[in-house]
Amino acid sequence: MPAIPKGERCNIAIIGKRNAGKSSLINAMTSQDISIVSNTPGTTTDPVKKNYELLPIGPVSIIDTAGIDDLGELGEKRVKSTRKVLWRTDIALVVTDEHGITDDVKAIIEEVQNLNITTMVVFNKNDIADVDKSNKDYCRSLGLPYISVSSISGKNIRDLKEKMADLVPTEFLAERVLVGDLVNPGDQVVLVVPIDLAAPKGRLIMPQVQVLREILDNDAIGIMVKERELEDSLMKLKDPPDLIITDSQVILKVDGDVPEEIPLTTFSTLFARYKGELNMLVDGASAIDKLEDGDKVVIAESCSHHVQADDIGRVKIPRWLRQYTGKDIKFDVYSGHDFPDNLEEYKLVLHCGACMTNRMEMIRRMRECNRRGVPITNYGVAISKLHGVLDRVIKPFYK
Repeated sequence: MPAIPKGERCNIAIIGKRNAGKSSLINAMTSQDISIVSNTPGTTTDPVKKNYELLPIGPVSIIDTAGIDDLGELGEKRVKSTRKVLWRTDIALVVTDEHGITDDVKAIIEEVQNLNITTMVVFNKNDIADVDKSNKDYCRSLGLPYISVSSISGKNIRDLKEKMADLVPTEFLAERVLVGDLVNPGDQVVLVVPIDLAAPKGRLIMPQVQVLREILDNDAIGIMVKERELEDSLMKLKDPPDLIITDSQVILKVDGDVPEEIPLTTFSTLFARYKGELNMLVDGASAIDKLEDGDKVVIAESCSHHVQADDIGRVKIPRWLRQYTGKDIKFDVYSGHDFPDNLEEYKLVLHCGACMTNRMEMIRRMRECNRRGVPITNYGVAISKLHGVLDRVIKPFYK
């Protein structure tokens, strides 16, 4: 399971009030002591994640969260952390205690459903009190699946896991493609991979690995070169390549080296449609032309990393954007699962390729930007726009 990128796993969040038995439940489900269990309310502070093999689906991440009814200044921070988890949640298990569905639980269910998260109600502690008819009727009225379990005795825990497997969104069962629909068996695909300060020593970054693997899975031929060797490599090939995929940072050089008749795109553009909606991100890039002095732009990074002197998100893109627009633009950076609450203050969101987060979180971010009237695009699409090659880079997707 460590070989499965975390952005590809189904995220299952355990949500509920304090002392509903959420931590006991994740321990019972995994047969391990993952979370600390105590009768003291608020024992779970930060989200606790356990990677787990949920058959027949495969690798998932089960996330224990703090009580969403936590109190005080520290409690508010815990609740905020729990809500961040919801943004990347594919399935929510709303856990109740022996009192069943109270008004507080109804509020939790409403919040989860407003995010269009697949939801199941888990009536915990049935060793103390079993679920009554009114609680069942409430679930039925909302079309919510439910189950009564005991994390202490283990009753119905196996049934719970089977029901969870039935709730996994279809996109985790269907094969999503990065590049597989753009290549045929026997095709030659050239991947242009710069080795600069940002390149991890001794390895490739995740998008490059995933794209190369998919090329091989489709019985095509993958050829990797650095941008400085691209022109010479093309001359040595007997036939022109069927597709060239490059790192966005060198798109301008690659565009100049690659004849117009050879299809060309970028890793980040592939991820724009794999993790989000390509059309929306392309439309969002048009907002670059409307930026004015003093406008604020979000740089959204889905991973945390050591910032290099030529960092793509914090250094290069802001520089290119100011050069392109000629405007004095302000930039705020959000990393990991942080995302601005005050979206309306910004004129544009520039998101990374989202290789380290799941598709659900990216889609929810895009929908929230759309709902609040803020354009969103991603690094690769924006860079292609800034260098004047966007039409060429997206052409392979609109044959």
